[in-house]
Amino acid sequence: MINNLLHKIALTLVPGIGPVFAKLLLQHLEVEDIFKAKKSTLSAIEGLGEIRVKNIREFQNFDEAEKELAFIEKYKIEPLFIGDENYPKRLLNCYDPPTLLYYRGNADLNSSKIVAIVGSRMHTEYGKTITEKLVEDLSSTNVLVVSGLAYGIDYLAHKAALKNNMKTVGVLAHGLDKIYPSDHLNTAKEMVQHGGLLTEFMSKTKPDKHNFPSRNRIVAGMSDATIVVETDIKGGSMITAELANGYNKDVFAFPGKTTDKKSNGCNHLIKNNKAILLTDAKQLLETMGWQEKKKKEPKKTRELFIELTEEEKIIINILNNAETISIDDINLLSGLSSSSVAVAILNLEMQNVIQSLPGKMYRLI
Repeated sequence: MINNLLHKIALTLVPGIGPVFAKLLLQHLEVEDIFKAKKSTLSAIEGLGEIRVKNIREFQNFDEAEKELAFIEKYKIEPLFIGDENYPKRLLNCYDPPTLLYYRGNADLNSSKIVAIVGSRMHTEYGKTITEKLVEDLSSTNVLVVSGLAYGIDYLAHKAALKNNMKTVGVLAHGLDKIYPSDHLNTAKEMVQHGGLLTEFMSKTKPDKHNFPSRNRIVAGMSDATIVVETDIKGGSMITAELANGYNKDVFAFPGKTTDKKSNGCNHLIKNNKAILLTDAKQLLETMGWQEKKKKEPKKTRELFIELTEEEKIIINILNNAETISIDDINLLSGLSSSSVAVAILNLEMQNVIQSLPGKMYRLI
């Protein structure tokens, strides 16, 4: 197992093999076999390219991987390799899921409801009020709050979650051997006990500028919805919103005055149909299909007097066991390709078997 983890860490160290190409390699080979593979075997993987094949074949930097392995063991860090049971499964629907994540905490990264709350580092009193009120109003709904532990709205979201006894996870742009900004160290320690800290970066990785967009894609990708509270037209929050849109996630934004620079980004997202205008937690819960429902009698298995394809039967089976379910969860549970799921769902909708709900949710009619 340790040797296997060593190879998993080593894979992230091979020059030119980022998340996309690691995912490609793992579709063809087990991780420990990648470093033993013949040149002909690697060259046969379409899209890998000669330089990356050479980098894999000549890789010798296992010492660095061994140091990271020792760090993981010493500080009881949980490594989450792509495909592992506890790996955040929503990330698997993204084009570029992290190959290996490092985690300290006790929150379930596959919670049924996860929201990312992001915004300006230099927030206004309006932004502070909105953030604290939103989190407080979500506190009874078992929502996991995710953000980036940065100054401003991120930090306020984490603090509000802790205050309301909610789990909250901070996604970092550096290794777990430090906390940036250092002002947030005590809060970070509290989050490990009531949520967690997550990163794809090895120890001793500094919070360099180019790491933050990578961090933001994890924030967007592991969440069901991204909520932008307050931001200018440029900045990390806008990147996170764009990434969430690219991953077909729901994006929400609180509107602000047209004369308020801190609301320019939110207003821009709403104006260009890249975010749903959000006013409060109740609207969010309704749009996502998360509002509490009265308990009903157990649902009986439906008998359908129409001809179904095998794909449609699989999806009906999944929906028989759920009140409502998201397209991401259907993709994960069905084991079908996203295109097959899309076709099957369209046919079932046309036959009035299932109903599409806001927030990319579905239910049986």
